[in-house]
Amino acid sequence: MRSLLLAGGRSSRMGRDKALIEVDGEPCIARVAMALAEAGREPIRIAVAEPEDIERYGSVLDPTIQVEWVLDAEPHAGPIEALLEAFEDPLCESETLQLAPVDVPWIGSEVFAGLEASLEEGDALAMPSDGLWAHPLLALVRPDRVVSALRGNDRRPLHIQFAEMPHSLMLEEPSVLRNVNTPEDLE
Repeated sequence: MRSLLLAGGRSSRMGRDKALIEVDGEPCIARVAMALAEAGREPIRIAVAEPEDIERYGSVLDPTIQVEWVLDAEPHAGPIEALLEAFEDPLCESETLQLAPVDVPWIGSEVFAGLEASLEEGDALAMPSDGLWAHPLLALVRPDRVVSALRGNDRRPLHIQFAEMPHSLMLEEPSVLRNVNTPEDLE
């Protein structure tokens, strides 16, 4: 099963590149990519904003991980645009596609396995939830069921759009789903 690792954000609230921030001595992008690989979500399509990101990020990844690099058509346009680009690529026409943002360094492969088990036949997607919030950028999606809704040029947040689609939620520990947006999130 393929995956899409979103690594094209500006990291403006963090003040530095979130993909390369180290947590327990390992860059965020390496931690998330390894969790995807351990869950069998290869090849991992890594969406980046700038050509130089490929070299910088690639240098910290385990060389045994199967990676496909893709440049965002419009750098820093946001996750919905990156998702649409992936869904429209013939390489991503698989039955399911696992999403993951670069800023969830505590995610583990068991979350991805749990999402696969949670996905019901009639679902467009399955998302993990920490009990308060669903996490759409960690969803396991069926691209053919999601793309038409996203293509409608709806500017509402992704969590609202995904919540309106047939979906399953999987309850997960908040600490596992925690993302890092600001320096305080690393404390």
